[in-house]
Amino acid sequence: MKLAFSTLGVPGLPVPDVLALASAHGYHGVELRAHPEEPVHPGLSPAERAETAALFRSAGVEPLCLAGYTRVAAPGDDSAVLAELRALLQLAHDLEAPFVRVFPGGRADREEADAIAARRLGTAAEDAAALGVRILLETHDSHRTGADVIRVLGPVGHRQVGALWDVMHTWLGGEQPAQTYAALAPHLGYVQVKDITSAEDTTPLPLGAGVLPLTECVDVLCRDGWDGWLCWEYEKRWYEQAAPLPGLLAAGRDHLVRLLGEAA
Repeated sequence: MKLAFSTLGVPGLPVPDVLALASAHGYHGVELRAHPEEPVHPGLSPAERAETAALFRSAGVEPLCLAGYTRVAAPGDDSAVLAELRALLQLAHDLEAPFVRVFPGGRADREEADAIAARRLGTAAEDAAALGVRILLETHDSHRTGADVIRVLGPVGHRQVGALWDVMHTWLGGEQPAQTYAALAPHLGYVQVKDITSAEDTTPLPLGAGVLPLTECVDVLCRDGWDGWLCWEYEKRWYEQAAPLPGLLAAGRDHLVRLLGEAA
């Protein structure tokens, strides 16, 4: 498997510095938080996009995903949601990133939220196919588990729409790693790993220092021969008191490599 980390762990850090961290610590790729407060976002000019893509190529590091905040199950008019998603897809294409991350963001009516998300993702799938980018619905908020996400992906039925497995949210949703993988395997784009103290305290910790079932997740993936990406999403942006990510990257990579070796 290939290893990446998210720029959510290094808020506002310029792209050259992010790439230097990836290269220095043996990470193959970077998940880019796509937000106006970050160096990479849909407002970049064509020249800025070309420069960013060239920086990645020169560093030999892959732009894994544009982690956007489009909420595809949220109530309201489809047009604004689709416009936001299409802007992310175009940015991913321009940066040569294979994936765009979206959130569910549904409300109380589960069936309605599922239908809204499936309709929008089905529409956007054609744009994604034309641009050579895949949309990944993250296990998050209203659709926290693999069982929740598959209710949307099943009706969509398009290869350009898949799943992003966030191991914290499926754990918080009470789903075992084997259950999540069984639900998402045909649609799985990649896996976000992280660690936390408890369900009540989700302050990010170094990998292996908390309660999340990382060993079980890696075992499940390896047992089935899955060879995609593991991406460390360290949520420093939301937890200022958390230790700085750069000093943890080497040990985090070593921990993942050790888990992969033990599972092989």
